[in-house]
Amino acid sequence: MTRDNRAEDWARTGCAEGGLPPQGTLGTHEVANQPPMPAGRDLWASDRALRDAVTAALAAGSDDADRDPGQRLAALAAAGALYGSEETHVAAEDARRDRPRLKLFDRSGRRLDEVAFSPSYHRLMELGVRLGYAAKPWDGKKGGHVAHAALVYMQSQVEPGIACPLTMTYAAVPALAASPEVQGAWRPGLTARVYDPSIRPAARKAGLTMGMAMTEKQGGSDVRANTTVAEREGAHYRLTGHKWFCSAPMSDGFLTLAQAPEGLTCFLVPRWLEGERNAIRLQRLKDKLGNVANASSEIEYDRALAYRLGDEGAGVRTIIEMVHHTRLDTAMAPAGLMRAAVAEAHAWVSGRTAFQKKLIDQPLMRAVLADLALDAEGALAAGIYVARSFDDQSEKARAFARIGVALAKYLSNKRCIAVTAEAMEVLGGMGYVEETPMPMLYREAPLNGIWEGSGNVICLDILRTLARDKLAAEVLQTRLLAARGHLADYDAALDAHLARWPGLPEEAQARWFAESLAGLLTCMALIDTAPEAIAAGYARSRLRGERGSLPGAVAGLDTGAILSRLA
Repeated sequence: MTRDNRAEDWARTGCAEGGLPPQGTLGTHEVANQPPMPAGRDLWASDRALRDAVTAALAAGSDDADRDPGQRLAALAAAGALYGSEETHVAAEDARRDRPRLKLFDRSGRRLDEVAFSPSYHRLMELGVRLGYAAKPWDGKKGGHVAHAALVYMQSQVEPGIACPLTMTYAAVPALAASPEVQGAWRPGLTARVYDPSIRPAARKAGLTMGMAMTEKQGGSDVRANTTVAEREGAHYRLTGHKWFCSAPMSDGFLTLAQAPEGLTCFLVPRWLEGERNAIRLQRLKDKLGNVANASSEIEYDRALAYRLGDEGAGVRTIIEMVHHTRLDTAMAPAGLMRAAVAEAHAWVSGRTAFQKKLIDQPLMRAVLADLALDAEGALAAGIYVARSFDDQSEKARAFARIGVALAKYLSNKRCIAVTAEAMEVLGGMGYVEETPMPMLYREAPLNGIWEGSGNVICLDILRTLARDKLAAEVLQTRLLAARGHLADYDAALDAHLARWPGLPEEAQARWFAESLAGLLTCMALIDTAPEAIAAGYARSRLRGERGSLPGAVAGLDTGAILSRLA
């Protein structure tokens, strides 16, 4: 560690070299009423909502022969301590400060087409891979997707950029089933708990990561408008074309779409070949609002070698398996961002005094924090509830997962932006300073609402799923109806929803419909796992509309019960 980095670490922990505290009595004033920055926070032990939701989900997902979720819980407890450690937070800050750098050529003019990352980025990637972020759902043990969802939630509180390549590695696994030969060659590396960033072919690596390159300029979400061309060459294909967004460009392979003779087709494009680099040309790195520790790029395929996944013309049907699983992560990540923002705000007001009272004791501040906490806990409950259905391979569970993940993704991401902004304001001017995590959380808040389908795309997907997938619509309604009888406000809101929309709405009402339905799903999940004060507060303020339109404009919440979940 360099001397500069040591000084930053000491400043963050409030302890200079040798264990001496920083000087608080200065020449002009004494530093007072400044709550110390948290020196690490165990993300499992400090989060009762997470423990409750995961414990309930793992118990529900176990049969009589495997009702003890202790092994999964112990692993998550260890992960929470590691993710919340001061060392991990310092590495996250370093990874954001020392951003990815594009290396197109070596000194002699030979093409490299590489991205260089900071050592801290690699440390965080190694931690996530070792903890089983990408591997747990596929290890054959019960509760893998629930455990994975909990890791996404915790990872997002520390460094969300690292989650991108890990999520795509996890989500690529089911898509590979479309080609048994490719699956046999790639699945073991993708599910290994070994991080191997070396530049060598997949067959010679201990662990693999996967990226994605689908979006083109002219089409965006309309991937059928893609113009990248795939030409058959022996047993494989050669791809030529431009991709407007390529996530994690140093991954070992990319799932991509291209036009083959029979139509839009899914391919796996390996990054490195035996003895040479595949013809994947990096054009530039995207200069993004947030997510800066992760590299996103434009690329061009210059007759790049590719392996076909599934039949020609079945590209969307093949890659939708990856999209479906990444949507679970885009539903869990905003829950983590909201939790981190609310926890930071809670720590600040617990140690800050204003107008002769602790901020945490002021009724209006308590109302604001409790209101924000309801959104954070609701997003967590909904995400974990949906993750249960990813673990259950029954036909009904898979149908519920298809509709449930879209609803959870839509609402949680829309809530996330307002929650992080309001939590930033709780800290006042300090919240606008980069020495706190609030600016990072605020910049991250919009991302998952854009990734894997922006708001309108998700709402239209919800309508299409309910129209075409009768089992998904039936299972969703059955579950919502089964939650009756616990909260009068939930029951009334469900009745109002069904009366307003006895069938599917017209397209222009898709957002209102999706918000209403997602709110009911979230409350149902809270009824299942959270204390009554949490579920009742959510139903009254979110479903019945007994509130104003802005955060904190509420009345009648049990602020004590809600805020006790943050302590």
